[in-house]
Amino acid sequence: MFEIRKDITDANTPVYTISTAAHLLGISIPTLRMYEKEGLIIPYKKESNQRRYSQNDLYRVKCIRETINGTKISIQGIKHLLSLIPCWKIKNCSTDERAVCEAFISHDKPCWMYPHKNNLCSGIPCISCEVYTKLSDCKKVKETIKIYL
Repeated sequence: MFEIRKDITDANTPVYTISTAAHLLGISIPTLRMYEKEGLIIPYKKESNQRRYSQNDLYRVKCIRETINGTKISIQGIKHLLSLIPCWKIKNCSTDERAVCEAFISHDKPCWMYPHKNNLCSGIPCISCEVYTKLSDCKKVKETIKIYL
């Protein structure tokens, strides 16, 4: 599928253009844009609005593709599965913060798709949040959900 670049020390560094990322993943540019629109990935955007993808973004897309093609789970199903990631436990949110957090209350999309108002995540860009950055492949997502259940 794609090769890990040895010269990248941080897997969250945005280095790939959208065309390079699509080529490495064997998918189309519109497919990558659709995953972004659906909230499954958050590419870095330069001031010119040009997207850049990290090694972890590629792993995340690989996981999405394997889930869609291998298990026949829809994008909506993937969103639901990602909503099960207990971000409130990972971030150690208080009971009061959980009470006003849509990601804690709802179960239809991942936490990074909600507006973060009046909680621990307010003002933190989701693209740099540990919940998003550290759970880039299927195995990590599964292990994290198992740990906190």
